[in-house]
Amino acid sequence: MKKYIHSILMAAILPLVGFAQQTPLTQYVKPLIGTAKMGHTFPGATVPFGSVQLSPDTDTIPYAVNGQYTGDVYRYCAGYQYDDPTIVGFSHTHFSGTGHSDLGDILVMPTQGKLQLNPGTADHPENGYRSLYNHDNELAEPNYYRVKLDDHQIKAELTTTTRVGMHRYTYPASDASHLILDLTAGIYNYDGKNVWTVVRVLNDSTLTGYRQTNGWARTRTVYFAIKTSKPFRNYGAKYLDKDVQYRGFWRKFDQEDNFPELAAHNIRMHLDFDTDEGEQIMMKVALSPVSMSNALENMAAEAPHWDFDAVVNQGKKAWEDELSKFTVDMLNKEDLVNFYTSVYHANLMPTVYMDVNGEYKGLDHEVHKAEGFVNYTSFSLWDTFRAFHPWLNLVDPERNADMVSSMMAHYDQSVLQMLPIWSHYANENWCMSGYHSVSVVVDAILKGVYKGDAEAALAVCVQTAKARRYEGIGEYMDLGYVPDDVNGTSVSNTLEYAYDDWCIAQLAKKLGKDDIAAEFSKRAESWRNLFDPSIGFMRPKDSQGKFREEFDVLETHGQGFIEGNTWNYSLYVPHQPEELMEVLGGQSALETYLDSLFTMHLPDKFFANTEDITREGIIGNYVHGNEPAHHVAYLYNLTSSPWKTQERVRQIIRNQYHNGPAGLGGNDDCGQMSAWYLFTSLGFYPVAPGDNHYWLGSPLVKSAEIALQNGKTLKINAVNQSEKNMYVSRVRWNGEDIQGFKISHDDIIQGGELEFVMSSKPKTRR
Repeated sequence: MKKYIHSILMAAILPLVGFAQQTPLTQYVKPLIGTAKMGHTFPGATVPFGSVQLSPDTDTIPYAVNGQYTGDVYRYCAGYQYDDPTIVGFSHTHFSGTGHSDLGDILVMPTQGKLQLNPGTADHPENGYRSLYNHDNELAEPNYYRVKLDDHQIKAELTTTTRVGMHRYTYPASDASHLILDLTAGIYNYDGKNVWTVVRVLNDSTLTGYRQTNGWARTRTVYFAIKTSKPFRNYGAKYLDKDVQYRGFWRKFDQEDNFPELAAHNIRMHLDFDTDEGEQIMMKVALSPVSMSNALENMAAEAPHWDFDAVVNQGKKAWEDELSKFTVDMLNKEDLVNFYTSVYHANLMPTVYMDVNGEYKGLDHEVHKAEGFVNYTSFSLWDTFRAFHPWLNLVDPERNADMVSSMMAHYDQSVLQMLPIWSHYANENWCMSGYHSVSVVVDAILKGVYKGDAEAALAVCVQTAKARRYEGIGEYMDLGYVPDDVNGTSVSNTLEYAYDDWCIAQLAKKLGKDDIAAEFSKRAESWRNLFDPSIGFMRPKDSQGKFREEFDVLETHGQGFIEGNTWNYSLYVPHQPEELMEVLGGQSALETYLDSLFTMHLPDKFFANTEDITREGIIGNYVHGNEPAHHVAYLYNLTSSPWKTQERVRQIIRNQYHNGPAGLGGNDDCGQMSAWYLFTSLGFYPVAPGDNHYWLGSPLVKSAEIALQNGKTLKINAVNQSEKNMYVSRVRWNGEDIQGFKISHDDIIQGGELEFVMSSKPKTRR
């Protein structure tokens, strides 16, 4: 799911010489993501894979008005738009680079002067608690965010632990300073989204509560605990519920003034203080998926003190530990920032979803305890199975093993007996297509990453792939394809199911389950059933076996595909690329197809009404801003001109990844775009996860060292690397020439040196 996302805002870059030894690598990360068009990554404070992502939200665009979808809300998937002039407040949960949204929980805004309990509007911020701000007074670094709120003359600073957001606000002298707590706020909000809200004021500096919402996650509950560093002298609340038929006998109390037990669908609160000039008031907000008492326990365990700077430094160290796995030398400073910011982006999601005591809420909405693994949530699997999870298998295998364990737990708690499709916060969202958790599970097992019961995992994968009621799987099993009259994305579903089925077959072969291997190897051929040789593309077919007559090969909408047209999707057979090449007509035909894809012009009308992509995410008709074609540039390796892979991947990097307010040619999609960049800049890419080989391309690094988790070191060296020397004349692994264009995971995980000899001229002979 994609739109033009904006990445990686730059500050001055320190000298390259000796940077890895002398300069904290966090200095090269730019988390303040510019949002010149569509901003889907949050710029605030978080630690790697943190439960709390404490970040500014810049407007309150609703998901719907009078029951009609508000298109502009798409720009606020992460809550922050760089071009917006105001900040509404700072909320504690955000997605990174998604094309749909939820979250934005527990919004806090410091104000002073007249108390206002509505956010106001962007054109009249003075009518609410929001504030104008200036980017000159804004700073974002790993686990630290700072901004001056001009209308209130308050400096806001944010930092986090895994489960706690810490705020530090510097006030002017005032007898009317406030902290606004808006429990109605959220991302993709609409009337009725808040199911219920509870707040308990335990004393003059402590609150607990929870909020339940009905959104992308149908039944989502977030518990919280809040403490302030200074007692508030007064507090109050405003109920925003409308047309409540039964009010009970709580009306005996004035619940809007210093009343400690609040409950309603929609509540906004204020905490009031007197402040001296330059006085700092801090706030800690701890989250829990389970209970208010667990939220208090999380706070006591992770942030028992009020040392804001210590929390900042602790988080920076966590980021430094992640970044220091990589020592790279790049062609220029921009590439250095892009590389380390991509590492940063690839460590934001999925997020930890369990309390310090190991408890979490499961898909069954019961409380479970993670035994022997860290439980994670927010799996954008349609995106991340392609490169992000393979990236973790290489550089952070223990974490990916925990993610697989989280998926297995999801299955155990599922009444429908399916692995996750797109899950977050104890819910299945059923977003996008395929059952790509199968790919993640299989790839992790075959690479020796997941140490759990492989036979149980195979059974789970098979059960998921036979869920007849889900998106045409029943018809797919019966007919060998998803019919066009059964499902609107029938072709892309068929292609993605076929790949996932191939993954199951690989695991079955590994485990000696010949019957399962045979069954799913046959299913893996299903893509052939929708290839129309008369036009040379994949094409929708109805239940009677007839191809759709009215069909536009350039159109994205209504043609049987999700987020792509048949030009891009017809190449989505990553598990059987040689067989696809034969169907297309051989090496020459595949090369011609690829050349046309990258050089033709896609008229604006074919994506004018598409939220997911803009012109900047497209090269010719190749849509890098959406994932289905992320492997396509590597298919030139099958042709007589493999040098074109090297040319195209360098072109994509230079065209789609930049510093500045327009840094990425599409949503980062929970790390997928960044993982593509990281693999490609190192010179290899996992075309078909589930196959233990990477396909070789053209490295962007001059040299790189990766500290692998097993204690080994992977070195990449690009001899004669330069901007014009994008072509590879020779590749060696530990001094031995590589024949062909692949290298195995089993080899590189043992450490060694991968050497590319670069040239300005393509090697035109295989």
